[in-house]
Amino acid sequence: MTVLPDDGLSLAAEFPDATHEQWQRLVAGVLRKSGKEVSDDAAEDALSTTLEDGLRARPLYSALDSAPDPGLPGFAPFTRGGRAEGNTLGGWDVRQRHTAADNGAVLADLENGVASLWLSVGAGGFPVSSLGPVLDGVYLDLAPVVLEAGREVEPAARELLRLYEQRGVARDVARGNLGADPLGHEARTGDDGFDFAPVAALARLCAEEYPGLRALTVDALPYHEAGGSAAQELGASLATGVAYLRELTGAGLSVEQAAAQLEFRYAATADQFLTIAKLRAARRLWARVAEVCGAPGGQVQHAVTSPVMMSRRDPWVNMLRATVATLAAGVGGAESVTVLPFDHALGLPDAFARRIARNTSTILVEESHLARVIDPAGGSWYVERLTDELAHAGWEFFQRIEREGGQAAALRSGRVGEELAATWAARSAKLAKRREPVTGVSEFPHLAERLVAREPAPEPPSGGLPRVRRDEAYENLRARSDAHLAATGTRPRIFLAALGPAAAHTARLTFASNLFQAGGIEPVTDGTFEDSGATEACLCSSDALYEEQAAEVTASLKSAGAAQVFLAGRPGQYSGVDAYVFAGCDAVAVLSATLDRMGVS
Repeated sequence: MTVLPDDGLSLAAEFPDATHEQWQRLVAGVLRKSGKEVSDDAAEDALSTTLEDGLRARPLYSALDSAPDPGLPGFAPFTRGGRAEGNTLGGWDVRQRHTAADNGAVLADLENGVASLWLSVGAGGFPVSSLGPVLDGVYLDLAPVVLEAGREVEPAARELLRLYEQRGVARDVARGNLGADPLGHEARTGDDGFDFAPVAALARLCAEEYPGLRALTVDALPYHEAGGSAAQELGASLATGVAYLRELTGAGLSVEQAAAQLEFRYAATADQFLTIAKLRAARRLWARVAEVCGAPGGQVQHAVTSPVMMSRRDPWVNMLRATVATLAAGVGGAESVTVLPFDHALGLPDAFARRIARNTSTILVEESHLARVIDPAGGSWYVERLTDELAHAGWEFFQRIEREGGQAAALRSGRVGEELAATWAARSAKLAKRREPVTGVSEFPHLAERLVAREPAPEPPSGGLPRVRRDEAYENLRARSDAHLAATGTRPRIFLAALGPAAAHTARLTFASNLFQAGGIEPVTDGTFEDSGATEACLCSSDALYEEQAAEVTASLKSAGAAQVFLAGRPGQYSGVDAYVFAGCDAVAVLSATLDRMGVS
């Protein structure tokens, strides 16, 4: 009998190590059974997933997947975190956003877990004159305030500083950000007449008299919300940060002072690994810029759960998306995190939505203990490799912008907008084909749901880069169906003709039902076509039964009045069938054409 050493890790010590080549051969064998003849690296590539920016996620990572040494948390290149202690001293800063002059909501947030306030003032928010009443009862020496005021940044900043003086807040105690972001404002509005001189004056004031205040925000959300990829978001933020360094140093600030005035804002999405890698790559890239400029230092990050991923239908699912995004932001090392309420896309959030938003961070920090570990993803071969690849892709986009003459020139020439639009067009095609599913919208929609109603939110600034949403195309289809329901009392319908036993038709019946409901078309499965109230039909069964029955059933449906007959499955030579629906088909095109034929405008 073999006696194993008592090291607690020797369960498989008698077995030889498996090699990468052995694993590839096993993968090739499985793929061969599905009809794919591949071997070696090709077998691994067959299981890889193509990401944006030319990146690929492979199915297996090992110690052979090298990446540059990420260093230690709190030290250059800051890949592993901007602070040596990470978020272990109490978690990240829970920052709630407010666009309405609602003092009660502000106080409720601060009394129930929120640590800092993000206030939208001016266009897209509440008037500057309301800043005092909104902050009534707020301990400004304890709660940092971050402003977002667009062109009104100077009067908003001066009003906040006046409140500090009026309420006796010492200048070295004030914390937050005055929110100046001229290039972000231009990206949002197309307004290129923003005078930087007042911004530079605010930055100098903060640098000399308010050590805890920053004057500028480098907001990458305009590029994310225009459909940009993670690398484009990174590149645009770097170019913006560099532009601000040039402006501030040109106004007389030292490089160290100028760099200390910047806070970077990034989107956190439900793609958790990409978000983690993006935040880590952002710090690494900015460390390189700071090093070249002669001001080595870390990047201060504020992560916001992505508005692009928020759906208007079945908005409750947004809670789940926001939870994953918040987890990714925390693991990625963001110092501050804003969780947008699940009803953000519908208007002003109610008290319940704000409570769930702030409690998302509280649960992750206090109950899941996510902040107890510094850089939890550090050492993951996948995350380290993805961080490195994303950093290179972001740097490449940054260099293209710099070759255009910098961020302002690239925005005004239309180059940035064109590149973002191309990225969104490619992603829209995936959304239309449901290669990128949107749960509750393109997958598993709920036609009978009661729409959530909210008070309208202030209209956000517009005129520059567009704002996109993943649910756009499907939302338009559902809106057409809603209008038809309001006008006629019924939704457009399609009859699903199930052929054979349940074992033969259930999979494709479920597929077709989900597909048509994504466009607001009600599937009818009971009774006959004549009784269904539908004008079109779809056959659902196995390939074997299609061969036997499709032509006959199609002819029967058409004789009963079906104007169009679909078949759920890959295109074939079935007599009388007008169109096919299958995994990977352009669902938006199919559904739009179907509503057109049904007279649903």
